[in-house]
Amino acid sequence: MLAHRLDGIPPTIFSAMSALAARTQSVNLGQGFPDVDGPPDVIARAVHALEHGLNQYAPGPGVPALRQAIARHQLRHYGLELDPDREVVVTTGCTEAIAAALLGLVNEGDEVVVLEPYYDSYTAMIQMAGGVRRPVTLRSPNFRLDADELRAAVTPRTRFVLLNTPHNPTGTVLTRAELQAVADLAIEHDLVVITDEVYEHLVFDDHEHVPIATLPGMFERTLTLSSVGKSYSFTGWKVGWATGPAELVDAVLAAKQWLTFTSGSPLQPAVAYALDEEADFPRKLAAELRARRDVLCAGLAGIGLDVRVPEGTYFATTDVSALGWEDSRSFCLALPERAGVVAIPTQGFYDSDAGRHLVRWAFCKEQSVIEEGLARLAAADLAAG
Repeated sequence: MLAHRLDGIPPTIFSAMSALAARTQSVNLGQGFPDVDGPPDVIARAVHALEHGLNQYAPGPGVPALRQAIARHQLRHYGLELDPDREVVVTTGCTEAIAAALLGLVNEGDEVVVLEPYYDSYTAMIQMAGGVRRPVTLRSPNFRLDADELRAAVTPRTRFVLLNTPHNPTGTVLTRAELQAVADLAIEHDLVVITDEVYEHLVFDDHEHVPIATLPGMFERTLTLSSVGKSYSFTGWKVGWATGPAELVDAVLAAKQWLTFTSGSPLQPAVAYALDEEADFPRKLAAELRARRDVLCAGLAGIGLDVRVPEGTYFATTDVSALGWEDSRSFCLALPERAGVVAIPTQGFYDSDAGRHLVRWAFCKEQSVIEEGLARLAAADLAAG
């Protein structure tokens, strides 16, 4: 009974592995959600809205206060000036922003260049929109963007680049030079760039997040997507946004109106408050995450796994090929019984075989949870057989 547009699209691995964690009472180092909520005063704003009549439909593009706060956020952090009435739309998380962008812009047969490994909703929505994905692989162990491979992926049928930086699942933060290579190609071939920047504030060490919309000639051809979920530890609120030129934002809204029409009314004023009044929270969160990243990566290396220390996001990647498993999926499916820990097999985020033995681990958990997971891994026999 499944529609053909869904042929070959498996259920999301995140739901499957989180259900496995709950069933086996494993430490969940798989799905990227934190153990601790964001700022209490932001929650109090949402409660106040719930108790004071803000429970009916919000305007389809989002409540004005939030659209204005998003515009101020983009100006404050990146120098991007936006008209909140024409160049901002609020979405039900960045997941809906991705879906609405692709459904609203991609025509049957349009090619979309996408970085591999990719967040699984990208490929699902490209297929549902009738597009054709053209993967460009960020190759282990460094996961850098190869400009020659990027150029080779573009054909006369290519219309879009779907970018993700900071990049899930590898933790790569694209450099200004890498982004310039994308920009040069987009301008040369008249491509639209759809960029998922949901981890924009969760960048570590000396790395810098550069929105591609800030590069010369790129604002007019870039649709930028983000959300409050990761930067403020409110992943369950599902409040995101798309910003950019009015004609691109209009395409998002044209699709969104038939998906959710509008998004959580009482949460939107609270998110506006977070962006304006808790602007320093993401910086503090990034510092805490960096410390937890170091604990996780040192622990994984200590038990003999080849680990790549990420530059941003919630996630670290290991190569488990030395353990003798056929692939990362078989390793991750066995891990709850072997060690009482759940991780995410990265191979499902590739068209190619390049990620066959790669595993993603989340460090957005409390340090005690990370340490418990590492202790279980250290005590287990992780070799195949």
